[in-house]
Amino acid sequence: MAHIVGYAPGVYDLFHVGHLNILRHARSRCDYLVAGVVSDEMAELAKGRPPVIPLVERLEIVRSIRFVDAAFVETVPEKLETWKQVRFDVMFKGDDWRGTPKGDKLERDFGGIGVEIVYLPYTVHTSSTQLRGALDALSAPAGAASADSSRNHFAENAAQKST
Repeated sequence: MAHIVGYAPGVYDLFHVGHLNILRHARSRCDYLVAGVVSDEMAELAKGRPPVIPLVERLEIVRSIRFVDAAFVETVPEKLETWKQVRFDVMFKGDDWRGTPKGDKLERDFGGIGVEIVYLPYTVHTSSTQLRGALDALSAPAGAASADSSRNHFAENAAQKST
């Protein structure tokens, strides 16, 4: 019987139920699951900004999930390079990758070496991008309002002193 090693890469920033679902479903389809935690530099390269949670903390969170047998820090942009280090049999991605240029590239690249790409259900109602947007929205108005209020208060005090 073959021992199937699975690989589930992700930034895993602002860990949420969507991440948990991917790892749970991935583990149910392999004998040994390696979670690839994308480095801060690679995450910024891919997404245009660094993760909210630093790599060392994201790695600790992912390592602590019972579905994960091992966690690996991804430091290169090409998944084939990662495969040379980890040697997995199947890679798991959210089904939001299916039919996209990135998903098609993964299938082409890994088809040649016999690694299967398995798309797992993407949790539509939550994502790190949505959570980060919500955090930005919550902090921006409060910070902007506070700064405006401080400027107005300072201007009022200066005006009163000059009269």
